[in-house]
Amino acid sequence: MIRPLSRTALALDILGAALLFVILTPMSVVFYGPGVGGPEISGVSVAAVVVAGIVMFGGVAIGRLAPGLALAAAWVGAVLQMLAGFGPLPIDFAILLVLYATSAWGTRTVLWWGFGSTLLGGVVAAAYMVLVSGVAFGSGTGWEQLTAGTLLLAVSILSLGFAWVSGLLWRVVLRSRRTRAAQVQAELQAAEEQERVRIARDMHDIVAHSLAVVIAQADGARYAAAAKPELATEALGTIAQTARGALSDVRLLLTQLRHRQGDGPQPTLADLETLFAQVRKAGIEPRITVDPMPPGEPPGAIQLAVYRILQEALTNALRHGDGAVDVHLAWLDDRVDIQVRNIAGSGQAQTPGGHGLIGMRERAQLVGGSLSAERQGEQFVVRASLPIGASDRD
Repeated sequence: MIRPLSRTALALDILGAALLFVILTPMSVVFYGPGVGGPEISGVSVAAVVVAGIVMFGGVAIGRLAPGLALAAAWVGAVLQMLAGFGPLPIDFAILLVLYATSAWGTRTVLWWGFGSTLLGGVVAAAYMVLVSGVAFGSGTGWEQLTAGTLLLAVSILSLGFAWVSGLLWRVVLRSRRTRAAQVQAELQAAEEQERVRIARDMHDIVAHSLAVVIAQADGARYAAAAKPELATEALGTIAQTARGALSDVRLLLTQLRHRQGDGPQPTLADLETLFAQVRKAGIEPRITVDPMPPGEPPGAIQLAVYRILQEALTNALRHGDGAVDVHLAWLDDRVDIQVRNIAGSGQAQTPGGHGLIGMRERAQLVGGSLSAERQGEQFVVRASLPIGASDRD
């Protein structure tokens, strides 16, 4: 029965209804008052018109707040007006506003009650004007009364129906706005979620790889400190360099997360040698084979995906593998195939499902490719195939 409405909106509705009452009620009383165009009308009837105006414009004041109550108030005011013996008056403009409110802001039930009131109100108004007020054409014979009644019925229903349909159109506009706002909000949330997933994926790739290198170097430095101090110094330098690079990448990602800036510089194929150098310093010698070579400049998305997949695969081998790593890249006409093999350690399970492997699959799927990671005997094998479009290749 009661809709949520701000105090400002309710105050404006009350002020508007009061202003219309002050303007239209005196016009109705003066135009139809005692001694105007016919026999005098009693002061009681005039008072009834004033009361009817108060009730109907009270309905206008609460039209947006409680459309159902407003419709009931409009019917009460109309009945009081007819009981006082008055035909259509300027104050009846309030009925049009109430019908508009029922279809614009009412519930589904109130909406159809307003539609029913439009039809019933048109019939009652036409019958009252013909049978009580004596509106007729010519001499007022039965046929002429029927003609007048039919015309008045059409005019009454069209007048009331116009107000109801106008409110219905505004209801459609409001619903369309809400739908569009919800759609925009959903798209925004989806975009933000995708951005968070992307940043989390990048953060995992950067931090996991860097920490794996740092741990390996720290272990090596601890063992070499007693026998060969110069190796420990070199390991500490690698740790510092790797940590600085990771810190720079993490700051870039946090800046994107905080300020919603662009992607910024992303790794390319030119950065693979730096990646391989970090793995070598960590104590694992990757054996790299590139056959055939890239036929030109691959798309940036493909270069980033290749880099991140290799980074995670090498990190996985560094953390869980045992021995060297074989890396094979094949840049074909329509795709690039990646294969990374290493001797599986105890940490590389038969059916892996860590965040790193999930991130690699997501990387491949984002560019329309596929990736598999499985243990084959004593080896752990990562295979990926990433498509390269013809336009990109050209």
